[in-house]
Amino acid sequence: MRIVCLALMASLALAGCSRRPPAEAGSYPAANPGDCLPALALVDQHGDRVMLSSLKGRPVLIDFVYTSCHLECPVLTSKFRLIARALGPLLGKRVRMVSITLDPEHDLAPVLLKYAQDQGAGENGWLFLTGPPAAVDEELALFRIKRMRESDGSIGHVAAAFLLGPDGRQVRQYDMLAVSPETVVEDVRDALAAG
Repeated sequence: MRIVCLALMASLALAGCSRRPPAEAGSYPAANPGDCLPALALVDQHGDRVMLSSLKGRPVLIDFVYTSCHLECPVLTSKFRLIARALGPLLGKRVRMVSITLDPEHDLAPVLLKYAQDQGAGENGWLFLTGPPAAVDEELALFRIKRMRESDGSIGHVAAAFLLGPDGRQVRQYDMLAVSPETVVEDVRDALAAG
């Protein structure tokens, strides 16, 4: 019995030394080794042209939403808002967050700006991007995502987000309906520490 207790105490002590459990719900290793920030121009919520490759040099947290979505997208944006607040002054200076629309035909810059304001997502360093549908589809393809318009006008999509390293390559991928904001923030901090 004493050996069992010592073994249990040792395993608890080792668990306490690790930064987190080996598998966090909704957090997965990167599945795509390719560059996800190419020389592709989109437009932000203020109408400014953004070359995705210009975001390299710091970690980028990216997701895909659209403004007329009433199910998953508000949840995704809410989680991103919690992450943005937890990152505090790191956001904009050392980390970027990017939400790309899945409905570029409707989500023009003024629509994205209103969405960001309505969602309380006006933090510096968080871009909402749109652009020509072909350019949006080109970027989605790098994440192996396709947007599919349903008969009711909604767009079928996955509730995924991706953490990109300073080189534009995926570090982690997330099921945003399952992952905790704290897990994502810890991954961002790890990516910053790794340089």
